[in-house]
Amino acid sequence: MDIGVPKEIKDQEFRVGLSPASVKELCDRNHQVVVETQAGIGAGFGDEDYVKAGAKIAPDAATAWAQAMVVKVKEPLSAEYGYMRSEQLLFTYLHLAAGRELTEKLMASGVSAIAYESVEHKGTLPLLMPMSVIAGRLSVQFGARFLEKQQGGRGVLLGGVPGVAAGSVAVLGGGVVGTEAAKMAVGLGAQVTIIDINIERLSQLETLFGSRVNLLYSNSANVAAAVTAADLVIGAVLVPGRKAPTLVTREIVAQMRAGSVIVDVAVDQGGCIETLRVTSHSEPVYTESGVVHYGVPNMPGAVPWTATQALNNSTLPYVLQLAEGGLTALKSSSAVGKGLATGLNVHNHRLVHPAVQEVFPDLAA
Repeated sequence: MDIGVPKEIKDQEFRVGLSPASVKELCDRNHQVVVETQAGIGAGFGDEDYVKAGAKIAPDAATAWAQAMVVKVKEPLSAEYGYMRSEQLLFTYLHLAAGRELTEKLMASGVSAIAYESVEHKGTLPLLMPMSVIAGRLSVQFGARFLEKQQGGRGVLLGGVPGVAAGSVAVLGGGVVGTEAAKMAVGLGAQVTIIDINIERLSQLETLFGSRVNLLYSNSANVAAAVTAADLVIGAVLVPGRKAPTLVTREIVAQMRAGSVIVDVAVDQGGCIETLRVTSHSEPVYTESGVVHYGVPNMPGAVPWTATQALNNSTLPYVLQLAEGGLTALKSSSAVGKGLATGLNVHNHRLVHPAVQEVFPDLAA
């Protein structure tokens, strides 16, 4: 199969869909890979690295997009809509629940779009997990930075010092993102509270953290109390394929201390904080009700060397199967084939993913 790898055009998105190591695996199996020039430069991979791996270098995005399958990292932006067409496979993150326009454009184009975040395996999301790990860890790293007074924050050191209390971190959601955020916050010496609606998950987190974190059941009273007492709030709520529920209202945010920070990792699925809107790496924060809000949807793009390789470690088996069989790979009884089938969002001008259909019922008709 002919596979295209365009350069990402989202603001300061330096990851790339395929690393040179992944390209070599594909080329060794007699597939042709066309990589847009400079597509990997931000992740530390030059055109010469791709040539050595067996790829052809495309002079522009149109050439990379002209291939039978396109492998990306982030969802297509408006400048890329015109490249999509029928009988083409698109494999990337999509997060359609937060993007009606993109959903409509995918349907109109006729492309078959498989979303990384929708691929399932034994109740897990294997292609979302590596980026969730990175985003969870970065959420505290960025949160600590914007708590600095010069960045608009309260001037709180999360770990505190002898004689001065440590900062307080509230983590909304105890999944992969929330767990990784809590690990980082605990490691810094912060006072950490994790809130989740799943009692079984809270029990697992108790085994993992012991008495180092406070574990609370998710209800409106507990959320309000934890958020208003926190110096840093991490939104880590995921409902696969659906828009994240709003857990923190505008009224609760107004009760937070001035200079507190919110980092909502769920922003690419609509966010779980009512006052949170999408930002970018160029302009990552804004202040509302005296609270610093961080809403960058592609957080792992800040560490592209690590993130690209972590993503490829997970996506490569799926890319290989798609390259071998195209859409017939979705009919395979293998774990990879079954996962790809769950990941199909749009096909033959139709919205086919059940969870996204619930978000846009009029498009599913």
